Amino acid sequence: MTDFRTLAQAAETAMRDVFDPTPLQRNDHLSERYRANILLKREDLSPVRSYKLRGAFNAMRKVLERDPDITQFVCASAGNHAQGVAFMCRHFGVKGVIFMPVTTPQQKIGKTEKFGGDAVSIRLTGDYFDDTLAAAQAYCSEIKGHFLSPFDDEDVIEGQASVGVEIEQQLGGLPDRIVMPVGGGGLSSGVRSYVGDHTAITLVEPSGGACLAAALQAGQPTRLSHVNTFADGAAVAQIGARTFERLRMVDPSDVLAISEDRLCTTMLEMLNVEGIVLEPAGALAVDALKDMGDAIRGKTVVCVTSGGNFDFERLPEVKERAQRYSGIKKYFVLRMPQRPGALKDFLSILGPDDDIARFEYLKKSARNFGSVLIGIETKHPENFSHIEHKLDAAGFEYRDITNDEVLAEFLI
Repeated sequence: MTDFRTLAQAAETAMRDVFDPTPLQRNDHLSERYRANILLKREDLSPVRSYKLRGAFNAMRKVLERDPDITQFVCASAGNHAQGVAFMCRHFGVKGVIFMPVTTPQQKIGKTEKFGGDAVSIRLTGDYFDDTLAAAQAYCSEIKGHFLSPFDDEDVIEGQASVGVEIEQQLGGLPDRIVMPVGGGGLSSGVRSYVGDHTAITLVEPSGGACLAAALQAGQPTRLSHVNTFADGAAVAQIGARTFERLRMVDPSDVLAISEDRLCTTMLEMLNVEGIVLEPAGALAVDALKDMGDAIRGKTVVCVTSGGNFDFERLPEVKERAQRYSGIKKYFVLRMPQRPGALKDFLSILGPDDDIARFEYLKKSARNFGSVLIGIETKHPENFSHIEHKLDAAGFEYRDITNDEVLAEFLI
């Protein structure tokens, strides 16, 4: 039986007829900050701006080797997997039917159509992904096509392991540590299976989709009751059965969960300082360095930037989340007296570094007070303690709703 390393190396060699290796780049900014040799494996620079085309290529290659009569492939995806499958359908000259939720942004639909051309057709089905997946699988059975799983498939895992093959080739050996994101587990299980115990691994999940941590605790894949889809490239409700078998011996201390708001600070930093566009899942490995401290000091560390499919219409949301996490933006509901001069009294409380980012006032003539939703930005987080002290002294009643998920969802 051929061992996994040999299979992954063969997959990587075959890929060279389709696309070049993604760069492995030393990042001076991060290396200086963490006093380590930090390199980025730039999967965001692949032809589809993510690593997903690797698994799609290897799975389609091997399926067609086993059964050349297969002419149709089917998948369900709202993002990177769809684009990888579309790209490879056109490469192999086969037809692909890609099911996407009705709510998929037009930008993602357009990119999938661009990569696949005449080789693919897109079907918008279901408001939620589970409905989309069920429709895709039913259709695949009906036409006797081949369903391409985004991660829970041995050929896909083998293809994603080519990331590890390239790291070893480009570095001339394995690094001290590889840091990479986890969603369904295709990339992480593939690379970990390839490197074995020869290098340390840190796996990173979004806090709102920590399905690997849940599986490790339960001893088996476990479905999360709720998933925050902000980091959609890694926000998966349940890790794959095959991928978990390859990850079940991971030490839980090597699995980190990153809050979606903190992730936004790294996305902005990489964009503003380095000019690197990362999607939320693509920034997970870089953000995790903040929690690793002495474990990486003086070491050679490779962070896999897994994707760069970022819609810039989301940039205001990313900035908003980053500011709130950093403590330089807060939202309050303020009880404002309905009398002349009340607003002027409030404004006098603000300092030279404070700015009103949002102000909504509902004046009700039958009441002595009106409610104000106010958003305040400031240069330094500690300024808010001064603002709140002055509000108390002036007798204003207020409530900080910055981290109140229910109110923030409706009001902010």
